[in-house]
Amino acid sequence: MKLSNDKWLSSFFNDDAIKKLSVSIIIIELIILLLSLISNIWFGIIVLILFVIVNYLLWTYSETVKKELDSYISDLSYRIKRGEHEAIIKLPIGIVIYNEEFDIEWLSPYLQSASKDEEAMIGKKVDELFPGIKEALKDEAAINKIEWRGNYYRIRVEKDLRTIYFENVSKYMDAKNKLEENNPVFGWLFLDNYDEVTKGLDDRAISNFNSLLTTYLSNWARQHNIYYKRLENDKYLLLLRYEELIRLEDEKFSIINNMRDYTSKRNLPLTISIGLSYGEATFDELSSHAQKDLDLALGRGGDQAIVREVDQEPRYYGGTTNPMEKRTRVRSRMISEALQEQILQAPTTYVMGHTYPDMDALGSSLGIARIAMMLEKDCKVILDQNKIGKDIKKLLEEIKKYTDSYKNIISPEEAFDTIEENDLVVMVDHHKPSMSIAPKLNEKAKNLVIIDHHRRGDDFPEKPTLVYIEPYASSASELIVELFEYVITDSNTINRIEATTLLGGIIVDTNNFTLRTGSRTFDAASYLQSVGANTVTIQRILKEEPKNYLTRIEILKTFEFIDEGLAISYGKEDQLFKQVVAAQTSDTMLSMTGVEASFTIVRLNNDTIGISARSLGKVNVQRIMEQMGGGGHLTNAATQLENLTIEEAIYQLKEVVQNLNK
Repeated sequence: MKLSNDKWLSSFFNDDAIKKLSVSIIIIELIILLLSLISNIWFGIIVLILFVIVNYLLWTYSETVKKELDSYISDLSYRIKRGEHEAIIKLPIGIVIYNEEFDIEWLSPYLQSASKDEEAMIGKKVDELFPGIKEALKDEAAINKIEWRGNYYRIRVEKDLRTIYFENVSKYMDAKNKLEENNPVFGWLFLDNYDEVTKGLDDRAISNFNSLLTTYLSNWARQHNIYYKRLENDKYLLLLRYEELIRLEDEKFSIINNMRDYTSKRNLPLTISIGLSYGEATFDELSSHAQKDLDLALGRGGDQAIVREVDQEPRYYGGTTNPMEKRTRVRSRMISEALQEQILQAPTTYVMGHTYPDMDALGSSLGIARIAMMLEKDCKVILDQNKIGKDIKKLLEEIKKYTDSYKNIISPEEAFDTIEENDLVVMVDHHKPSMSIAPKLNEKAKNLVIIDHHRRGDDFPEKPTLVYIEPYASSASELIVELFEYVITDSNTINRIEATTLLGGIIVDTNNFTLRTGSRTFDAASYLQSVGANTVTIQRILKEEPKNYLTRIEILKTFEFIDEGLAISYGKEDQLFKQVVAAQTSDTMLSMTGVEASFTIVRLNNDTIGISARSLGKVNVQRIMEQMGGGGHLTNAATQLENLTIEEAIYQLKEVVQNLNK
């Protein structure tokens, strides 16, 4: 047991101890006196007198010591209590005592000094005076810091005593914030279409254009305290502080739109892409992460900035315009040759589209299978015939008439049973593994090829051997058709049903050549027509059932605007719809006056809500759908939400739209 010095002395020199000591001395004296009287009476009398004098002196001394000790202990106790009281009053630690109803019963003067209205604080609810603290009262591990009246406090809750202790850590928080503000941010800035813009210019015009760029970027860098260095004709190194990054994000990276507008006035429309990375990592690691962010921005079509903290989700800015066309015949030839090499090296090629495939996914799959057959290699098209729409079922009936095409179609289960490590997996019309017909198939083979026309998202396979993502292309079918030109063979040319399916994929994804259509799109369509594509078959397959049309009309009755130019419609909560109905409804809404973007919300099954989004290009529906877990194109996107009601999905969509418009 721990005792202070004063307690120890008090325990030793108390009344009982002194009495016991006195009794012991008297007994000893009596024994000595008795012995003295027996031996010599006069000597005994002298001893008795001496003993009386000694006892008197001892008693007087003990009383003096006792008084001095009592005085010392009393003074020490007073000083200790006064010190405790002064500590409670003056130390920068707040104390709050509350009752069972969480009403404040007492506050330390330190906390009272933070308010001019001291008396009004007594009796208030704890969470009323200190917002956000109630969770800590229920669960001590819930929070350990709160902000109150301009200061930050670390708190500790003693439930048994119903007491809360507040430690002011504002200085530490300020130091931490300053440190974070000065954290380095590493970035790359890329001029997306610099080569295309300067291709037709002479040396003098190129020099003037470079001077224009240098002046503009120098002003921008100086305004934001950014160090920049031009490493290549179209690539810059960026170094800045986190504090400046916050400014850039608050401005939503206005340089992206400003640069495009500034150069467009000079008939040299240039777009830029930026990748920035920060966090706890070395400069070498930050450089690598920033390069990945830049690659992601370019994979999504460029004209945007991507910011990411190490090991966190990316943040997107810009990307509000259709991507510039950077695909060239040379690049198509290089991709075709690389793809052929991958197919030739693999024992078997497995190609698959996304779940619930449309004509573009199936057409591009058949196109890859045809390239493999032209190279006299084995190829399997993976299709889950239990998860296809009526249009694909009709198409499969036509494909069955062509044995050499239909024999290559297998189920996901068959693919899992037969695939080997050295085989090749080709993902077409998508790049997110979670969207694949067989999501885990690419993990069983070491070689993976991705061919897609959607803007790249963050969910991406690790280390694919070949990636061909062209957001400018109308469809994956268009990309595949261009690869045929560079396959040198005299046998196994594309047949009529494959050409028809590929053309159908282009027609579906361009909404009959009205959206995302370029000169290369018509070139591909022309080629497919020349090898026997049947537009009548496509029209018959894509015919809409009267029931679907009437269903669409019912959904359109809920039509309303949720923002300027943004319209929604939605199905009944207790009614199930097909995704294609939602897509067709959004297309219909887009043809209405005043609608720049349309969203159709329907229930797909008991657990899933589907949202189909369409845009004329002014509104980037891809960014909106990405915020809700989906993706797609600037003008064509979708998402699926689990365990929500229609009303909750509408509310979530409105929130996302409002946040993006801030």
